[in-house]
Amino acid sequence: MDISYSTYEAKARFSEVLRHVRQGGTVTVLYRGEPVAQIRPVPQGEPTIEERLDELRQRGVLTGPVGVQKPIAAVQPRPGALARFLSERNG
Repeated sequence: MDISYSTYEAKARFSEVLRHVRQGGTVTVLYRGEPVAQIRPVPQGEPTIEERLDELRQRGVLTGPVGVQKPIAAVQPRPGALARFLSERNG
């Protein structure tokens, strides 16, 4: 059974809300009569991020990179760059 509480009631009855959710129920939180949140049990056996990514790849929702990927090269600072900058800035 799902129940609804206003934000004030949910705050005042938080222990009751958690008890209801632990028993498998869902609590909808209302603000001025409009639903703004649901509190429900955490699904057990949630897939890992790798499993979820593999599933998305298999469904064609997620694809790998297209074309040749070049590794990002580290930028090597040139010696004396700070001194050159300061001398150019100061004239």
